[in-house]
Formats: sequence, C-alpha cells, structure tokens
Amino acid sequence: MHTEKGRPARPEPLDIREAGAPIDGEPQVSNKRLFCQLHVFSGCRDPGVLSKSLEATGMNTVLYEELNHPSSIGVLFMAEETTTLITEMRSALTSIAFSKLTYRPEMTMIGRTYATGREPDLEQWLINKPLQNALNPDCPWAIWYPLRRKPEFYRLEPRERGRILGEHARLGRNYAAGGYASDIRLACFGLDPNDNEFVIGLVGAELYPLSRLIQDMRQTEQTTKYIESLGPFFVGKVRQRFTP
Repeated sequence: MHTEKGRPARPEPLDIREAGAPIDGEPQVSNKRLFCQLHVFSGCRDPGVLSKSLEATGMNTVLYEELNHPSSIGVLFMAEETTTLITEMRSALTSIAFSKLTYRPEMTMIGRTYATGREPDLEQWLINKPLQNALNPDCPWAIWYPLRRKPEFYRLEPRERGRILGEHARLGRNYAAGGYASDIRLACFGLDPNDNEFVIGLVGAELYPLSRLIQDMRQTEQTTKYIESLGPFFVGKVRQRFTP
C-alpha cells in the first residue's frame, strides 16, 4: 500500500494484548500473562530439604514427587514477570540443596497463559484460574506435557479450526464439571527448545481420571489428524506448595 505521493504507508500499529469476550460492547484486553515453568531433577532422596530454597523465592511454586522415577522431583514456578521468574528461579535452583541433584533438561517445560477471545472474565482466565488450579489443595495429582501440531492445521479455515478445537474443549469441560480434572493451558511458541507449541497441565484429586481424559482426547479429530508430537509426560504428586 502506498500514499498518494508514492511513499509507503505506515503499517498499522500491532496490538498484541490478550483479548477476551466484550462486556456491554466494550472489549476486554490485558497485557497480563502468567508464565509457568517446570524443572525436573533426579537423585533427590529427601524432597523436604528443598523447602527452604523454594520458600525463599517468594513465588507461587509447587514441589512434586515424580511417579515414574524413584528419586525424581519436579518444581513448578509461576510468575507474571519473566524477570522475576528467571532471577528467583535461578536463585533457588543454584542453591546448595539443588546442587546435589541431577538436572533433567529433557523434561523442562515452559509456557504462558493466553486468551482465545471468548473468555467472559479475562483476568480470571489469564492469572487467577491457572494459579487456583495448580495450588488447589484438593488436587494433589498432576500430569504435565508439551505438544506440537502439524503445520497443516494452521492452513485450515478459522471456522474449521474452531470446530476441531471445540470437540477437544467439550471433553475438558465435561471432566471439569464432574470434578475429575482441571487444566492449565499454556502457549510456548518460541519458548520451548524443541519447538513445541503448547504445554498442558492436568490436575485432579485422583490420577486415573487424568489418564482417562488423555485417553479420550486421543480419539478426537485434533489428536488423530493434527498432532505432530506429544510428551514427554511428567506425572507427579504434590509434596508441598509455596505461596507468597
């Protein structure tokens, strides 16, 4: 596009804020997001010795004991500011208590909350709900995993993508309504070293329903046709939660 004098027109300014459903005709927009990062270590015989280092961060943090490894633990850090995430996280994970453990970089997951444009309460969706789910004392079990979609999914028309994602979303809502599972959905475009696009956290009172939800989702059109990769899966039970 050019102006009348032949000069290139200035591009329209980008708006990269999160957007929810309009309220009384007014748009909901926010620059807030919650960043969540999971770190996994092996060689931990007593997870209790890590408590002091994690409490000192002053962050919302969850310490998990891993189901699939006898001496492995996972630590989930959550923060709105990425500077806080990296400084406080590094302070904790380079402490003497953690220095004795073996880091498992292949299990690291990071993502940010995001909106789809349909959320009735944007801040609840971006900040409060994921924190409440991760820190819920009634939900000690968690499964975390990354995923990447096939490129052809992004070539579909928006309406078709919405239909496919809707099938997935209905399953999640049904499990949540029954009290079986709650989810934490994060985008990780450009953040994940393996080019994953999303990180999913499922939390619940019991482990079986979380596994069953993943099983049921394997039958959806999104998973059977448009998922390139899933995993690795981290399965953990909460040992301790830390809040500011």
